[in-house]
Amino acid sequence: MIAAQELHTEFQFPQEADTQLSSDTDLEEPDVKNAKLGKGKGGKKGKKAPGEKGKCGAAKGAGLGRVNGHHRENGMENMTLFEVVKMGKSATQSVVDDWIESYKNDRDIALLDLINFFIQCSGCKGAVSAEMFRHMQNSEIIRKMTEEFDEDSGDYPLTMAGPLWKKFKSSFCEFIGVLVRQCQYSIIYDEYMMDTVISLLTGLSDSQVRAFRHTSTLAAMKLMTALVNVALNLSINMDNTQRQYEAERNKVMAKRANDRLELLLQKRKELQENQDEIENMMNAIFKGVFVHRYRDAIAEIRAICIEEIGVWMKMYSDAFLNDSYLKYVGWTMHDKQGEVRLKCLTALQGLYYNRELNTRLELFTSRFKDRIVSMTLDKEYDVAVQAIKLLTLVLHSSDEVLTAEDCESVYHLVYSAHRPVAVAAGEFLYKKLFSHRGPEEEGMPRRGRQSLNGNLIKTTVFFFLESELHEHGAYLVDSLWECASELLKDWESTISLLLDEPMPGEEALTDRQETALIEVMLCAVRQACECHPPVGRGTGKRVLTAKEKKTQLDDRTRITEIFAVALPLLLAKYSVDAEKVTNLLQLPQFFDLEIYTTGRLEKHLESLLRQIREVVEKHTETDVLEACSMTYHALCNEEFTIFNRVDIARSQLLDELVDKFNRLLEDFLQEGEEPDEDDAYQVLSTLKRITAFHNAHDLSKWDLFTSNYKLLNTGLQNGDMPEQIVIHAMQCTHYVILWNLAKVSEGSSNKGDMVTLRKQMRAFCLMCQRYLTSVNTTVKEQAFTILCDALMIFSHQMVSSGREQLEPLIYTPDSSLQAELLNFILDHVFIDQDDDNNSTDGQQDDEASKIEALHKRRNLLAAYCKLIIYNVVEMNTGADIFKQYMRLFNEMLSDLGCNFDRSSSSFCGIKELARRFSLTFGLDQLKTREAIAMLHKDGIEFAFKEPSPQGEGNPPLNLAFLDILSEFSSKLLRQDKKTVHLYLERFMTFQMALQREDCWLPLISYRNSLQAGGDDDTMSVMSGYSSRGSSIRSKKAKPASTGKRKLPEGDCSTDAQVWMNREQNVQTPVMMPSPHLTSTVLRDPKKMRPEESYMGVYAMTSEQQQHQALPAQQHHHQTPMDYNRRGSGLMEDDEEPIVEDVMMSSEDRLEDLNEGMDFDTMDIDLPPSKNRRERSELKPDYFDPSSIMDDSVGIYLSIVMSTVLNIEKTI
Repeated sequence: MIAAQELHTEFQFPQEADTQLSSDTDLEEPDVKNAKLGKGKGGKKGKKAPGEKGKCGAAKGAGLGRVNGHHRENGMENMTLFEVVKMGKSATQSVVDDWIESYKNDRDIALLDLINFFIQCSGCKGAVSAEMFRHMQNSEIIRKMTEEFDEDSGDYPLTMAGPLWKKFKSSFCEFIGVLVRQCQYSIIYDEYMMDTVISLLTGLSDSQVRAFRHTSTLAAMKLMTALVNVALNLSINMDNTQRQYEAERNKVMAKRANDRLELLLQKRKELQENQDEIENMMNAIFKGVFVHRYRDAIAEIRAICIEEIGVWMKMYSDAFLNDSYLKYVGWTMHDKQGEVRLKCLTALQGLYYNRELNTRLELFTSRFKDRIVSMTLDKEYDVAVQAIKLLTLVLHSSDEVLTAEDCESVYHLVYSAHRPVAVAAGEFLYKKLFSHRGPEEEGMPRRGRQSLNGNLIKTTVFFFLESELHEHGAYLVDSLWECASELLKDWESTISLLLDEPMPGEEALTDRQETALIEVMLCAVRQACECHPPVGRGTGKRVLTAKEKKTQLDDRTRITEIFAVALPLLLAKYSVDAEKVTNLLQLPQFFDLEIYTTGRLEKHLESLLRQIREVVEKHTETDVLEACSMTYHALCNEEFTIFNRVDIARSQLLDELVDKFNRLLEDFLQEGEEPDEDDAYQVLSTLKRITAFHNAHDLSKWDLFTSNYKLLNTGLQNGDMPEQIVIHAMQCTHYVILWNLAKVSEGSSNKGDMVTLRKQMRAFCLMCQRYLTSVNTTVKEQAFTILCDALMIFSHQMVSSGREQLEPLIYTPDSSLQAELLNFILDHVFIDQDDDNNSTDGQQDDEASKIEALHKRRNLLAAYCKLIIYNVVEMNTGADIFKQYMRLFNEMLSDLGCNFDRSSSSFCGIKELARRFSLTFGLDQLKTREAIAMLHKDGIEFAFKEPSPQGEGNPPLNLAFLDILSEFSSKLLRQDKKTVHLYLERFMTFQMALQREDCWLPLISYRNSLQAGGDDDTMSVMSGYSSRGSSIRSKKAKPASTGKRKLPEGDCSTDAQVWMNREQNVQTPVMMPSPHLTSTVLRDPKKMRPEESYMGVYAMTSEQQQHQALPAQQHHHQTPMDYNRRGSGLMEDDEEPIVEDVMMSSEDRLEDLNEGMDFDTMDIDLPPSKNRRERSELKPDYFDPSSIMDDSVGIYLSIVMSTVLNIEKTI
């Protein structure tokens, strides 16, 4: 058996164990029990050390069902044990039973078959012969198998793709578990089979070959798990035997059976001996495999170890759930690979889920709670989700463990753009704020203002307001939907809070709280009816199940029945509040309109129409009027019987508005009279209402084009027309043309209508062109936007898709219009933000106004770039746009010099532009090879063109351009990277290569980008961190492959090709090699420890203390791992893994990047916001999703590729 003297037992098996198993009498086979009863102390004399094997004679016969160690099944062709498990066609139980029968007949042959099984499961083509098994030690066998390993591929069964190999892993693990279970009564105690297997797996787990190490570690961990189960059963049997013995001994002498007492003593002694043997086996595996492999260089191996130790602690908590084993999970939570951190969290979840284990986790929780809280912001979303779920379980165990600061760090994640993170945070929030009920809440009514839900709804509103993200109510509701949908769908309580008067002594909701409550109510209604998350949280609409569809229909019916009655009352109460009314008017869009008829709710419909009419008459805000327009549009559905009633009400309202507008306009435009402010306000308010309705309703029968065109023409002639009137008149006229185009496109009009539309469109475009020269910036921006939209709509592409009849409507801008559009862009977009006084109305100190102005300029640029992309204007105008970016970059360099902040928003903006530009080159690197090569060549020359004005020793003036140029390095072919690197070194001096100051970071970054991927040593151990399919074996040198894709033959006389060919022969000057970062170098133990605080609690072993006491100077040099010696390879000492924290503060991020680390913290990507002024605490990120322009903006960069080479000389 395995009873190494140096391995001290850490497993303490208690005398009592809580279990449902009450007796061990059925756990042993009768013949095995009898055999064991006859075993005495003499049976222990043949005990062997873990590294020894029994040297038995040759096989005397083959096992039953096996021929030459091969498995025979139903007379089929012989298959090895590996092939049987791989095929998975035979039941694992029968395969194991077959092997056990073979082992009983000849254990050497059977054991040799098992050894070859592990070797073949590692992907090794070699096999251990009987001669090798008899005369060679394990280390020699492993060395021999390593030499015979297939070197042509880094794949092995555990990493191979395909359904067969995916199933193989589970079959492999199941085989080991069943093997131990079937052998637990006799064979595992024979001091031969387990000794040999554990010795082999321990040796393989220390191999330099990744396949051996990975497979043997998985086998050893599953073997350990099976042994833990055996130890648990033995502990249960010992407890039962002890109780039986105590009960028998406590009997009076007359009734006491001495024979039974002796049998029980003998049985307890045998169980204790078996437990000692199992304990030694587990110690050998734990200290021989786990302690070394949980710090392995390969993430998958580390994950296996952490996953299994979690199983041990959960399965046999009395022996394993203590700080001696929990420390490994705590240390590994700082692992640099997400999958390992994920296994740590899932292992801890299984422990915290059992509340009976909470007292044993108190010390661990106190030491590692901060780390778990920080992992809620992990860069890996899966890790963040599990960290939040773990904190929810911690919250279940005790309310006092997590502080208010800990909880607040989780609360704000309900607004995360990643839905699983938000949902997990929503569950945490719900458990913390809503799940605790006091005794005074037990007798509350189920619904209404005084109900328990009423209080919880108010709590939700208070939280929403405290988060100060008022425009993101939909995201809060979505986060809480899975755990609190019943609360959010309590419409009666919500309406009662809004309409009912507060009870005496009850504090009424403030105006701000009522506004937030209405928004949350609207978001809940939308979530119930649409059944999909808000924008930014889903990849698309998923197909609903039958149950979800039924729930959706039931919710929609209930919403209609409740709000059809309550909505008119709510509108009447809040009719003067624009924000509340805007949200309330969106509710009818989710109604089932049939309920108005079937539920006899026509009187409530009449009341609703009256309230909407009053809202239109009271308000002039665009949002309110558009909400009224959309409500009429939703109610005017010809499929329902209420259509006529709603259509009549709508027509009456529009008739009055148009008549009033024409009457006011006639008086307003009378010659010789100066219009007063009251007349202008009346015209503007009426025009706003008409424009809002014209957006969703066809008002063609009222001929609004003539009146609006007359209004615009008068404004041009007199020059004193109020800007808002001009803006809304343009918008209304634009709607008129679009509605007429829709009628013509549908074929529901005659030829005269097309002629009229053509005249109106051209006259209107000419009018907008004339307004481009207006003195008012807002008017010019409106004219420019509408012009761009009109030119896109009426471009040559409108005749596509079989609409040739629209060809007479095509309008191509002349050269004068194109020039005016380009001049507008140059004058109003590419300007300094501080000079943009008109577009921000003098509020330059207001940060939100600056951001809105930036949005506006981006949208203007996007509108113009669409014209370039679709060939509406001349393609060469793109060069003028690109020149502006080059000008801004040069100005920034001249203003800031070479020592500017590379993390500034302006520099990051240019770098982001370069990244987008690089994406336009596509995936085919051969097509763009010349263009990319010339881009790098000219970029390098530009970067070193201007020397530093401070003299030698300082970086060139334009060196920062290399940071921009590095965005294009990924588009280079591998051989071209070397060529470009050679060309770069021609401009560098020896001193430049030695520089490491911040001002030289662009050069360092650019060189690293050219060297990335140059040395593809997939056999390196370190490749395991970056590639799952890599191997740790050293590859032999291979000749260059002749099967690589070749460049097409042709003329190679272009500048780029000549330059690339020429650079292949350039002699490289003597340069210092760039340092290669590795995560397995020896490091200072102080830096290795994630936390210093727990060092006193989790005591180190003597090996750790010796390692800790090494002189500091020994760790100052980064020494590569030597895999030829066990002492220094693969992190042998029993201490924390060499891992690094993935969390980073924003202040240290740039410094950490300079160290070569790229582990970034997950940022909360808030969805697009309309109300930036309410988010003053958020710093503007000019390239976050909320501030970036339309997706089509980035498309314009595709036109630059054809012009960049032509404009380089000009710039």
